[in-house]
Amino acid sequence: MSRPPAEYVVRVTFRLEPTAGRIDPQRFETVIAWPAPTPGENGWLWFRNHLWRGEITATKPVRERAARTLGVAHIEQVSFSELQTTESYLDALSEMIESRLDDPDRPFKSATSVEAVIRNYFGSSIRVRSK
Repeated sequence: MSRPPAEYVVRVTFRLEPTAGRIDPQRFETVIAWPAPTPGENGWLWFRNHLWRGEITATKPVRERAARTLGVAHIEQVSFSELQTTESYLDALSEMIESRLDDPDRPFKSATSVEAVIRNYFGSSIRVRSK
């Protein structure tokens, strides 16, 4: 299976609670990589809605998504690691951000440049990969 052009990488700590007996350990850590939507398509503003300076700000929906992805109910912690992306995806994302900077609804608050949007939402949490 080929990798998508970009992925949101999230670290998750979860706990298993057995219905009978005992398990050890009960707490686990894992990494989830969710495909990033194509810039301009439904869901492409995930970063704006959930991140600020590379930290998750809307933890409840991210925890719920992690719980659905993992099939477990007890998510203890979620943290954003990085956007792993190809150069072409990052270029497309930058172009889409730039096209929306002057929108009257101010989708990126007071940011006036692509660089400011990237810094405000992702911090330094972007890793460009070759493929």
